[in-house]
Amino acid sequence: MNSVSYDHPDPSIYCVLTVPSSHPGVAVCDFVIFPSRWVVMDHTFRPPYYHRNCMSEYMGLIRGKYDAKPTGFKPGGSSLHSCMTPHGPDEQAYENWSKKDLVPEKLDDTMAFMFETTYLVGLTPFAQTENLDKDYWKCWDSLQLHHK
Repeated sequence: MNSVSYDHPDPSIYCVLTVPSSHPGVAVCDFVIFPSRWVVMDHTFRPPYYHRNCMSEYMGLIRGKYDAKPTGFKPGGSSLHSCMTPHGPDEQAYENWSKKDLVPEKLDDTMAFMFETTYLVGLTPFAQTENLDKDYWKCWDSLQLHHK
């Protein structure tokens, strides 16, 4: 991957497999891997920014830490953000990354994955059992409004 010197790189640059649909530019499914990598962008917020997707996004952590949720997203965990659901770094990640000196930093010993699909994704009854984090939304509850 080329060094991105400004702004967070679009996750599509990590896409390793895509299933195209009959509509150009629309994928049935994209499979993305986020391996260990250097973060070197200047004058920006380095983790994934707050956003909404026109696709449904299922993400999981295989090992290490995830830069947007360093304590709340553990290996073996996953998250599902359906189409147009806002999401992004938790409050701790926002505060930490907002105050860091922007020197080159290696996110080492980490492996996350993501599936994105143009279709809506539902949870199975098993996924809605005691393993479901019903307080997931609270990771954004303490975010403060910042004005320039």
